[in-house]
Amino acid sequence: MAKEPQKNSEIAPKNVVPERSTAARIDTSSLKSSYCNVCNATSTREEVVLNFGINQDWDRGPQGLDIQLLHRVILSPFAAKRVAELMTNLVKEYEARYGELKQSGLSQQ
Repeated sequence: MAKEPQKNSEIAPKNVVPERSTAARIDTSSLKSSYCNVCNATSTREEVVLNFGINQDWDRGPQGLDIQLLHRVILSPFAAKRVAELMTNLVKEYEARYGELKQSGLSQQ
């Protein structure tokens, strides 16, 4: 018995991804906040590592730094790129509202 040909309405076009409307549910019950004024980053081919901490000697000047690292966030390079884009947009919005941020000291490269 021969197979009947499919009707045009049953054939999905190639390279078309069906739309999905998924709502993200975000659980903040274990969320903790902390203040950090130091950020350091490094990467390998597989991951990007962000370290966050506090400069305890912010008022001492160049004599020495006492930095306590508190948090480490490890991201895939793809997630790191999304974070970079988010931060770039956030800083642009901030500067449009409050003026240009000028960097000094260790953060300049």
